Amino acid sequence: MTIDTRGDLIKLAEEERKVLDSYECRVLVCSGTGCIATGSEAVYETFMELTSNADDITVEFNPCGGQHFVGVKHTGCQGVCELGPLVRIQKGDKIIQYVKVKTEDCREIFERSVLKDEILDELLYKQAGIIYEDPEAIPFIAKQTRMTLANCGKYDSLSLEEYIASGGFSALQKALFEMSREEVADEVEKSGLRGRGGGGFPTGRKWKQVMRQKEKTRYVVCNGDEGDPGAFMDGSVMEGDPYALLEGIMIGAHTVGAREGYIYVRAEYPNSVSRLHHAIDELERYHLLGDNILGTDFSFRIHINRGAGAFVCGEGSALTASIEGNRGMPRVKPPRTVEKGLWARPTVLNNVETFALIPKIIGNGSGWYRGYGTEGSPGTKTFSLTGSIQNTGLIEVPMGTTLREIIYDVGGGMKGGTKFKAVQIGGPSGGCLTAEHLDVPLDFDSVKKYGAIIGSGGLVVMDEHTCMVEVARFFMGFTQRESCGKCVPCREGTKRMLEILEKIVDGKGEMEDLDRLEELAEMVKSMALCGLGKSAPLPVLSTLKLFREEYEEHIRDHKCRAKVCEAMRRFMINEENCKGCGKCARNCPVGAITGEKKQPYHIDENLCIKCGACKENCSFDAVYIEA
Repeated sequence: MTIDTRGDLIKLAEEERKVLDSYECRVLVCSGTGCIATGSEAVYETFMELTSNADDITVEFNPCGGQHFVGVKHTGCQGVCELGPLVRIQKGDKIIQYVKVKTEDCREIFERSVLKDEILDELLYKQAGIIYEDPEAIPFIAKQTRMTLANCGKYDSLSLEEYIASGGFSALQKALFEMSREEVADEVEKSGLRGRGGGGFPTGRKWKQVMRQKEKTRYVVCNGDEGDPGAFMDGSVMEGDPYALLEGIMIGAHTVGAREGYIYVRAEYPNSVSRLHHAIDELERYHLLGDNILGTDFSFRIHINRGAGAFVCGEGSALTASIEGNRGMPRVKPPRTVEKGLWARPTVLNNVETFALIPKIIGNGSGWYRGYGTEGSPGTKTFSLTGSIQNTGLIEVPMGTTLREIIYDVGGGMKGGTKFKAVQIGGPSGGCLTAEHLDVPLDFDSVKKYGAIIGSGGLVVMDEHTCMVEVARFFMGFTQRESCGKCVPCREGTKRMLEILEKIVDGKGEMEDLDRLEELAEMVKSMALCGLGKSAPLPVLSTLKLFREEYEEHIRDHKCRAKVCEAMRRFMINEENCKGCGKCARNCPVGAITGEKKQPYHIDENLCIKCGACKENCSFDAVYIEA
């Protein structure tokens, strides 16, 4: 069937809700990139085979008709990425969460949990001696507020029917039939939604700026070029809830009067690209994309552009240049994108998370949305939580949540009981926050006071074993490689900064280098052409401010307190622990270790290349690093 009117959509929603209710059991297999990497597709295929070959079982999407009606479904990222593959068994309102599921576990799950009501305790999540059956009870999930990620893990991410059954496209109906374009823009503005791509510009205000332009040919562009190392928030939304993203884009297009939209996705996100293509095909098949959507005068089409992986294409003008077929490089502003964006026409440019929130805001109202977050930064924010922390993965919390709550309540504290040192927030264009900032609310305005930015939402947690000079060098190396080279401050400034940082970690730094480094950083920050260039020095400036003593130790004492910088490491052998087995000497690639059997061995520092093979191969913990 096709959906040509509002009545058709309402009717289909009612029918599909009945279908959802008719399931006796649903097997929900996480198909986010993290779980796919650990084998979830094989788990999915095994469940499909078990279900298809069983007697009195049907997996067709039809009411059960007296049979056991079991559905095996792909879902989006459930967030607990390190515990994949993840499988949920849903029977009515009861849900069981299994973690680290292997193909050999599938038959037992099927026979005991699908066909019966037994629970496999050995596959449940465990923390501090407590076993958790319900996923919503797991502390990592229970302490979140999932708004953007609300559907991920609960519905089939590929099924338009399930999205509609869950309330999908009701917000589009409301925007088309119950509100004027101006009222939609007002509602978005009143919600206080700020762009989740990093800049934090008010979304409603941006839409209104496009609506005021005299040029009537307008475009809507979604930025899915998520390039920060360790960031995977937007990719998870595109994989796990593509229809919500598309609905948000459609509402935006209708509001500003655009007939065409573009989603710019990194080529490194093949799952996102394939699922978006599938979702667009499904919408076109149902006539929810194309001409006269739901019988109105709204006609709209969406195109997908794959980026080649240039970090600078996350910047608005570089992104639109890339879509046009030109080299992705930023341009001087004004004019801004809202005035002359794609093909020099007024363009709404927002990121994935921003658009995915639009259906929630229109459907529930701006007042509901403002019930979360802070006055200046309402709503929630997704973060990728990585680093030296117990629970890594994808999280969503209200704006204004403190670092302490994220690290210790949601994240479960530091891994291995180590001491918290800092968190890198905002990716390579962000800055560091330390223990003194643990109770600072994470919102757009608060973190700026401390030389950091929310950015797209990357959070890298670091412990006492992290060298902050090396952290600055790593991020500067990334931004220098990714500089488009158009402006001298970024092209040359980041290169000189990287050279100084490499000099320091190699043990060849001078105290004067710190002043040069700070001067260059301020120059790039103030004079670079685009926002990415202006924020590139932030990791250096924040670490210089907060951890200057580490820089000075590297230069003055030739010491790396974290024992990370190779040039300052000395591999030593503890004679009391050494048993004289000779294993270290046999594995040394340069013959730097000598000794006699059953006698302590010795390392010649002049020959040692500091590869660490001796420490890795010592069975008696006799090799240690002295910094």
